[in-house]
Amino acid sequence: MSLVYKLIDRPAWEAAVRDGVFTGSAVDLADGFIHLSSAHQAQETARRYFSGQSDLLLVAIETDGLGDSLRWEPSRGGDLFPHIYGPLPTSTAAWSRPVPIGADGTPILGDLP
Repeated sequence: MSLVYKLIDRPAWEAAVRDGVFTGSAVDLADGFIHLSSAHQAQETARRYFSGQSDLLLVAIETDGLGDSLRWEPSRGGDLFPHIYGPLPTSTAAWSRPVPIGADGTPILGDLP
C-alpha cells in the first residue's frame, strides 16, 4: 500500500465523508485538480499553505484505489507531486488524524509512513 496525504479543514472532510467524495478545496477547484503531497513533501506543504489555520486534519489516501485519476506532476522545485483529476472517493482514505499546531502557527505533521 502506498500513501499520499491531504491537509484539509475538519468540516470539509466531514462533509466529504457524508457525501462519499471530496470534490476539492477552493484552491483545488481553481487549479483543476486536488492537491496532495507525498510523505516527504507534506510538512513543507503544511508550512507554506496551512500556517495560521486551525482545526486541520491530515488524511492518508491509499493510491491503489485512485486509478488513472492520480497523476504525478512537477511542481515546487521540479519535485513530482500527486494530483487527482476528478473527485476523491473518501473510501480511499486509510486514516485521518487531527493536526497539532505549533506555537508559531505551523501545522506539525510528525513522521509519516
